[in-house]
Amino acid sequence: MSDHAITLTVNGRQYTEQVEARMTLGDFLREKLGQTGLHLACEHGVCGACTIVVDGLAVRSCLMFAVQADGTEITTVEGVAAADGTLNPVQQAMRECHALQCGFCTPGVVMTLTSLTTGENEPSEEALLKAMSGHLCRCTGYQGIRKAIKQLTAGEAA
Repeated sequence: MSDHAITLTVNGRQYTEQVEARMTLGDFLREKLGQTGLHLACEHGVCGACTIVVDGLAVRSCLMFAVQADGTEITTVEGVAAADGTLNPVQQAMRECHALQCGFCTPGVVMTLTSLTTGENEPSEEALLKAMSGHLCRCTGYQGIRKAIKQLTAGEAA
C-alpha cells in the first residue's frame, strides 16, 4: 500500500503527515493526531459517534478517507471549547440539560449541533431535531438532548 502526503488543519493547528490510502479520517485523527474525543463505533456511518466538522459541515469520519481531507479545515470535539475552557453554547446547553450519561455519543452530537449553530446559522428546533435523527444513543432516551436543542433555539420566533 502506498503512502500519501496530506496537509490539513485540525483545531487550528496545521499538520502534514503520510497516510495509507485506505486509512479512514477517524482512524487518522485518533491514531496519528491523538484526537480521541471522536469515537468510532459502527464504522458504517449509522451511529454518528465519529462526527466531526470538515470545512464547516458535519461529517462521519468513519466514512471519509484521510487522503480526502487533504487541504481541509477540521474541528473535533477537542477544538470546540474556548482555549480558556469556556464551553461553547452547545456544550453548555448539553451540560445544563443533562443531555449525556455514558458520553459515548456526546462528541458526535455536539459536533453536529455545533456545525448547525455556528456563525450566522440560526436553525429551527425542528431542523436540529431532524439532524439528530442520525445519532444513536443507548442511555439518555434523547430527552436531555431534546431539551438542549430547545434551549439552543429558545430565541427562535414562535
